[in-house]
Amino acid sequence: MRIAIVIDPIESLKIAKDSSVAIMREAINRGHSVFVIMQSGLLLRNNKVKMIAQTFKFQTGNSWYGVGSFEEFEATDFDAIIMRKDPPFDNEYLYSTYLLSMAVDQGARVFNNPQSIRNWNEKLGITQFPQFTTEFLVTSNNQLIRQFIKEQGDIVVKPLDGMGGSNIYRLRADDPNISVILETITNFGQQTIMAQRYLPAIKQGDKRILVIDGEPVPYALARVPLKGETRGNLAAGGTGIAQPLSDRDYEIASTAGTTLKEQGLFLVGLDVIGDYLTEVNVTSPTCMVEIASQTDCKPANIFLDALELK
Repeated sequence: MRIAIVIDPIESLKIAKDSSVAIMREAINRGHSVFVIMQSGLLLRNNKVKMIAQTFKFQTGNSWYGVGSFEEFEATDFDAIIMRKDPPFDNEYLYSTYLLSMAVDQGARVFNNPQSIRNWNEKLGITQFPQFTTEFLVTSNNQLIRQFIKEQGDIVVKPLDGMGGSNIYRLRADDPNISVILETITNFGQQTIMAQRYLPAIKQGDKRILVIDGEPVPYALARVPLKGETRGNLAAGGTGIAQPLSDRDYEIASTAGTTLKEQGLFLVGLDVIGDYLTEVNVTSPTCMVEIASQTDCKPANIFLDALELK
């Protein structure tokens, strides 16, 4: 197959842990041709979606990768286009999904479906599965958030467009910094955020469960926070511990997986704390490498198996 991956600049990827790198390595090991495309390489010319792409290969020496010259292709020249650009989900990201949606209309195969990427905000996605969520509030109104703190006693607040644990705060009713934190995170009531009841089970880890074409990967990566830290994200210093899915984990992931597959969301990362679903990550889910290094489960292999069947 000819596989194109829309990705962040190659030099910014962490070869030892990046899931996109794992996917590319497995694809090349299977004999597929891999092309890389930067977000700026998506364009529309005479009503045709085009892509400025480079061939990609692994190599040894001064650099771990090599790329070919820039060439312009039609989106339909590729057997699969994989959208792996990291957030933030800003206007440029939105425009990319519009162009990829046009590519789909012209016959290209894009994973994840770009329309579904637009429709599934990674924080608000949990609202599709209310049976698995804890108490939460979505608002920009600081007074409502204060009331929510009084009701719950202990909460976390986070922006709707964040990633990697950025700008997540834990707040309790007696916190002297409530005012400044709420003013900052809501931009003085101008930015909508999510507040969720604090889940003490975070101490055992924020579990990342990968769902590939509707099927849960059998191991989760529990991201355990540093001592004194609320966030388990690896980017925030958490430690990743691979563990088999519990019965509850599997119930959440398999139930969600049915809906996600129907929506064309081929690779999704569910975040589960204790028994509760807290996020649905549809842009560029990670943790493949950590699971593969600690178990006999190889998520990148599962991903390519499913992609080849598509």
